[in-house]
Amino acid sequence: MTSGDETDDRGSTRSTARPVVVVSVDAMGGDHGAETVLDGLDRALAEDPRLNFLLHGEQAALSAALKDRAALARASEVVICDSVVPMDARPTEAVRSGRRSSMGLALDAVAAGRAHAALSAGNTGALMAMATLRLRPADSMSRPAIAALWPSRNPAGYNVVLDVGADLRADADALVAYAVMGAEYARIALGVDRPRAALLNVGVEEAKGPPELRLAAERLASVAEGAGFDFAGYVEGDRIASRDVDVVVTDGFSGNIALKSAEGAARLVGDYLREALGGSLIGRAAALLAQRPLAAFKRRMDPRRVNGGVFLGLSGVVVKSHGGADGLAIATATALAARMGRARIAERIAQQVASLGASGDDAAGANRGVAPSDAPMARSGGGAGTGDGAERLPQDGPPKGVATGSA
Repeated sequence: MTSGDETDDRGSTRSTARPVVVVSVDAMGGDHGAETVLDGLDRALAEDPRLNFLLHGEQAALSAALKDRAALARASEVVICDSVVPMDARPTEAVRSGRRSSMGLALDAVAAGRAHAALSAGNTGALMAMATLRLRPADSMSRPAIAALWPSRNPAGYNVVLDVGADLRADADALVAYAVMGAEYARIALGVDRPRAALLNVGVEEAKGPPELRLAAERLASVAEGAGFDFAGYVEGDRIASRDVDVVVTDGFSGNIALKSAEGAARLVGDYLREALGGSLIGRAAALLAQRPLAAFKRRMDPRRVNGGVFLGLSGVVVKSHGGADGLAIATATALAARMGRARIAERIAQQVASLGASGDDAAGANRGVAPSDAPMARSGGGAGTGDGAERLPQDGPPKGVATGSA
């Protein structure tokens, strides 16, 4: 693995200064199957030739999808699964029957140290339950949080919002831990040296909100300095995308509602804009004159370009793509998984949470948020494939059997 330039099958030359990263992919997950997933991986590979893949799926589907993708085939190792987790499967069912599924094997590769990150567009509840079992949560965390990038007015163009659906409830300890994890994610994903974290609330006054939220605010005010971020108090829903904060912390119930509401609002704005510009001759002329600004607006508002939620708090990197993602959206989530794997975000978060606990403050104590009743909370003794004989990845090397070239 050397630095330099490589020319791919498309005739383009790209820098390969970044270290090789291996992404373990649930190639059967999502609404559209392996063809769409591999289309996304191929797009991501074109932008980052230092990507390698472990493709977990059914032989026939993967062979057909790889047939006309020579570069992707050379950068991949195919791992045949025994089953696929249905999109409507209950988490408990997936845990019982999905050990050799494409999703389960993708997670096992990270647990065994054969990949830097796992990617799936499959069933969210099943992925959360299986990831929690296979990738032991970081110390002081019993369940991870899902972090999403939210378009904003900040210089980086995005804010971090968590939790957007992992845990329906979160107590004060969990919210403090989320803030610590979200701040570390913002350092990596947004390049913010000292992130500003705020709690989502119904008002900015100190007396507003439920008791657990007010207690979390008190604790964050005392621990933020030592954890390397600034606590910005409360933020209301209409300020999630503002310049005032970098990280917005909430429970999974409120976070998921906020996320889906924003997605719906963005679609509504797009519909209104198309109607206004396409409903008359003057509107169509205006659209033609404003073609470039409208294209930039569309790109900025395109949810496919921010696809991918990171499971923070596990001992390995897991990225969840939207189930209905197309090739562009899968490529975005793949690039995110690669970036988090290269940054070793799981290790960095574990260190942050551990150092917070070691300070003598219990603000980052156990996450006692109530999980959905169908999600098992038992943890294995290290997950599948994590025995003493498991081969570990070198700092920037691929696992055995995966091609190191990409073009």
